Formats: sequence, structure tokens, C-alpha cells
Amino acid sequence: MNAIAANLLKIVSGITEKLGGAYNIRINGKGYRMVSTKNIRITGKPDGSGIDVYVSPGTQNERLHIPVVIDSSGVTDLVYNDFHIGENANIEIIAGCGIHNDGMHLTQHDGIHTFHVGKNARVQYTEKHYGEGSGEGSNVLNPVTIIHLEKGATLEMETVQIDGVDSTERVTKADIADDASLIIKEKLMTGGNQSATTQFEVNLDGKNSSANLISRSVARGHSKQYFYSVINGNNMCSGHSECDAIIMDQAMVKAVPDVTANHVDAALIHEAAIGKIAGEQIMKLRSLGMDEEEAEQEIVNGFLK
Repeated sequence: MNAIAANLLKIVSGITEKLGGAYNIRINGKGYRMVSTKNIRITGKPDGSGIDVYVSPGTQNERLHIPVVIDSSGVTDLVYNDFHIGENANIEIIAGCGIHNDGMHLTQHDGIHTFHVGKNARVQYTEKHYGEGSGEGSNVLNPVTIIHLEKGATLEMETVQIDGVDSTERVTKADIADDASLIIKEKLMTGGNQSATTQFEVNLDGKNSSANLISRSVARGHSKQYFYSVINGNNMCSGHSECDAIIMDQAMVKAVPDVTANHVDAALIHEAAIGKIAGEQIMKLRSLGMDEEEAEQEIVNGFLK
């Protein structure tokens, strides 16, 4: 592994030294290193297009790393990862993708992750995306997450787009059974001529199922953001969708929350707020010795924290 790939791994997954526990590292469209443990078994798909992960029932407080990095211009990578989480397990999964593109060619990673979360299991899933490089080629990341939550299961997902991604289409679909819960926290930054689309589609099928979808984003330059959130309440359930965005420069943000109650006891809420940074906030920070640019960055950092 070269220094560029090592730095990308650090940025998107926090890997700085030899890993313990289970992990699978993918570099430039190929498996680089795979390690299983007693309770977390990883197997590669025969055609090299991804992995299957099997977490034993009752597994507690273990961690799995599955980062992807690309440091060669012109690589296009499509990967299918399937996660089978046993009953009553409690694990953390750290994913993420980093691209370094110094060339003129489009470089792209599309990751399709499918979660089958067993009864009363709990998953904390973190996914960070990042792009860099001096080339003219675009960095493209299109994550698809498909979630199946069985009775009493919980999945909490935090997805972060740090910087340098020219185009992204982020799709998340979920079906949620009795007493199961889905929590998604998205943080997104775009600038220049970048574009980003988020699509949530959640079916609250089970009694006492719940979903909380929260997106916070900052759009700068001439970038464009599109946010679509669909929640279908098909039983006695609770659902909440929230999109908060700061718009700057000549950027554009579109938010389309959509909730449908198909049951008399479905309690659904949607919120969307788009606005610029208040002048009072900037003035307050400037009074502390910051210039305008520093004040804006401080507010943006706090908003996305």
C-alpha cells in the first residue's frame, strides 16, 4: 500500500496502524486484505464483486472495518456487500470510500450494501466519503444502502461527505418490522460545480416501528443539492424526516419531504429548512477577532458537527 492509499484510509475510516478484529480493505477495485474473526466471518464473492459478512447471533461490541480507496485515475468500481447480522448481536461497522484522482479520467465507486438485521440486533454503521487530487477527472461516489430490520432490531447510520466529491447519488431504502428502529444522520458538503442527490425511502411496516431521518448540508459555489425523503406509515408507527441546509454563494438546494399515512395510528412528521447564514452570527464571531471568511467557516463547522 502506498502513502496516498494509506492517507485515504486514515481519512475515511480512521485506520492509522495495523488493525485488530475483522476487516476487508479494497483498493483500486480489488480486494487488498481480508481478516475474519470467531464471530464475524467475511467471504469474498466468487467474481470479486464484493463480500458477504456473517455476524454470529449474540456477538457483542465487536467492530468491522470495510473501507474502499482508489488512487488511480480512470478506475470504475462496482461492489456488492451483503451483511447478515444474527439475533441479539451488537456491532459497529465502519465503511467509507476515498478517491485520489490526479488524472483526466472519471474515477468512480458505486457501493451497494444490503443489511439483513436479525431480531433484537443492533448495528451502528458509519460511512464517510472523500475526494481529492489535482487532475481534471471527476470523482464520483454513488452509495446504495438497502436495509431489512426484523422485529426489535435497530440500525443507526451516520453518513458523511467530507469534501472533493464532484457527483453523488445517495440512495437508502428500508423496510422496518415490529418494534424495530432506523436512525439516519446525513452530513453533506458541496462546492464548486458539484452535485449531490439524496433519496430516502422507508416503509414502516411493523407495529411500533420507527424512523428518524436527519440531513444537514451546506451548499457553496455553484453546487446543487437535491433531497428526497419518502416515509410510508403502514402500521401503528412513528416517522420523522428533517432536512436543514445552509445555502451560500450561487448554490441551489431542493428539498422534497414526502410522508404517507396508510394506517390511522401512523404518526409522521416532515420538516425542511433552507437559509443563509445570519448576519448576526457573523458579526458576533467577528467581534471575537475573526475575519468574515473565518466566521463563516466556524458557523459551517458547528452546523455540520
